[in-house]
Amino acid sequence: MTSRERVIAAIEMRKPDRMPRSFPAPWESDIAGTGPRPSPDGRASNGVDEWGCIWQNIGVGNLGEVKVHPLTSWDQFPEFNIPDVRDPRRWQTIGSDREKAGDRFLYGSGVSLYERVHFLRGLENAWLDIYDAPDKLGALIDLLADMNIAILDEYERYGVDALFLCDDWGLQNRLMIRPESWYAIWQPRYARVFEAAHARGIKTFLHSCGYILDILPGLIDAGLDVAQLDQQMNMGLDALGRFRGRVTFYCPVDIQAVMPTGNIPEIRRYCRRMAECLATPEGGFIADYYGDPAAVGHSREAIEAMCDEFATISREMYGS
Repeated sequence: MTSRERVIAAIEMRKPDRMPRSFPAPWESDIAGTGPRPSPDGRASNGVDEWGCIWQNIGVGNLGEVKVHPLTSWDQFPEFNIPDVRDPRRWQTIGSDREKAGDRFLYGSGVSLYERVHFLRGLENAWLDIYDAPDKLGALIDLLADMNIAILDEYERYGVDALFLCDDWGLQNRLMIRPESWYAIWQPRYARVFEAAHARGIKTFLHSCGYILDILPGLIDAGLDVAQLDQQMNMGLDALGRFRGRVTFYCPVDIQAVMPTGNIPEIRRYCRRMAECLATPEGGFIADYYGDPAAVGHSREAIEAMCDEFATISREMYGS
């Protein structure tokens, strides 16, 4: 199989020839990424983004956090400056990215449906909007969903294989909002975007950190193909395993509770528990690594051990 065929087979539970992976050099990686440049959902280290959010980096990582929110009053919304996602200048490099990816699976970034809301409104305002301004909140999320559908048109044109959204929904041990509110307000918008992706032959990925067990069934029902989860221990591998075979898991070893210890035998054992709970012989699992290891205290030795163990497990599962 080519890398692209391998990833698609894993997502569709059609028995890839080995476990797909997204690893750092010198390891082979089956996956590449692309996106509009500049991205209308760009997250800055420092400075101002296209929406007017002012970002500040507060640590050693590549990303900052929003310190000034530009849409603090709904009175501003009718005249608010919305980035033009169809601007042709954003799409000048997608074709070359597809060419550089070769036979690798290529995903493209989208616009977050939750994080962009609280980047604009502030977290407290966004939570209050659920109760005080649900219609205005819904209108903003619909606008973001429409932007993703416009992005999907470009991805279909250039042969991009998946739409990748980033929305951290969880705290350490629970959802940030009431699950009922998520199902009422956000699930229909995810479903609309995911349905549009599938109509174009494009897979759907969502990165979400924290505890999301309450909404994972709803995401699957909405059409999510791949759940990219950097943390698993705060939910439990056994609990996540209830969804084994229903969604593809795209994960590194838990970046918060296991990898930072640097305990090599523990990391290797955890890889095996992940395979037992999340993977199937037909597919359903893509091995990953965290792309900003310095920010989360991952040593090179720990990363090497994880990659090596996943490769060993792949040989045991698939015989190649």
